[in-house]
Amino acid sequence: MDAMNASGVPHQSRPPREGMLLSSDEAFVETVTSLWPEDVMHWQVLRSGRAALDIMFVTPPDLLVVDMRLADLPGDAVLRILKSENVYRQICAVLCMDEATLHGGMDWATTEADDFVLLPATVVELRARLELAMLRATRTLDANPLTHLPGNTSILLDIQTRIDRGEDFGLGYADLDNFKAFNDKYGFSRGDEALMMTARIIVNTVRAVASGSSSFVGHVGGDDFVFMLPAALMESACRTIVSRFDAIVPSFYDDDDRARGCIVSTDRQGDVRTFPLMAISIAVVFNHEGCLQHAGEASHRAGQMKKKAKAMPGSSYALDRRCYGDVSSADGTAKGVPPTIPAQRDMYDDSDGMGDEVDGVDGGGNRHGGAHG
Repeated sequence: MDAMNASGVPHQSRPPREGMLLSSDEAFVETVTSLWPEDVMHWQVLRSGRAALDIMFVTPPDLLVVDMRLADLPGDAVLRILKSENVYRQICAVLCMDEATLHGGMDWATTEADDFVLLPATVVELRARLELAMLRATRTLDANPLTHLPGNTSILLDIQTRIDRGEDFGLGYADLDNFKAFNDKYGFSRGDEALMMTARIIVNTVRAVASGSSSFVGHVGGDDFVFMLPAALMESACRTIVSRFDAIVPSFYDDDDRARGCIVSTDRQGDVRTFPLMAISIAVVFNHEGCLQHAGEASHRAGQMKKKAKAMPGSSYALDRRCYGDVSSADGTAKGVPPTIPAQRDMYDDSDGMGDEVDGVDGGGNRHGGAHG
């Protein structure tokens, strides 16, 4: 998915989004098509609703702006036909009408528009309404159906937006250890309860730690979560998430498993296997002074760090300090590293693709640093 700026349209270095405008009003067409440069939004203009449907069923646009005053089909009829097919329901559609049409008895229960614009509209209002409609449609389509947290598209967009702004931030990638064994024994319903509990812990912790600062929580899917905070707050958030998770997770197990501290089961080969109680592993990467260039790089580094976190016993977190250099300040902390992160100054060596300038802390508060994974 192309990264977008805060207004919901792509950066000019990205391919333009595709817009379709259905209207025979020349002045309105000129206004809409001039809202963004052509390298940001490419418009296809049609005056016939039926002709537009033929095209959209083959090549659906990112944004559809429909004038109610079409000659062959009313604008709301075009949307009903288009969105009667589920595969096209995700198209962001904005219906444009005059005041007489608005007060003429619109049946909003059957109107398949994501928003409407009352004409005549100013350029500022029109652009704002279309941008908000695109962002709202993206969030709605992207939300995880279980936790309702933002999904992959929103996660990548938020990471890229912070990088493009030159923001210093920490990205935490959290997932659950031994979740599959729990799910297999207790079933999907109880597994969903565990995921909802994890989501609430992360959301409430990030909200409390952020205390008004810029933050974000997303659900990649399954037992994978992402959160972002200012770099100086990341370790405090990780500590709290680990502590709260470990305090609550035993209550999800039956008495015998909880007393034993593990699940004992027999696999398909008839072998008896033991699985510890669920734990949470958090991999943290930082963007400092523009060291990350794109969201893919952040995701790649987080994947590397997740291996470090999972190598530690129980719930744990691992902090990637490659962005911060290897020079200490007078007080013994590494330059640029948030003061809450004690300096463990292992010289960075990336010959194995992992690097060893890493701080890791397990659930018992034991710090692991500088070991190759």
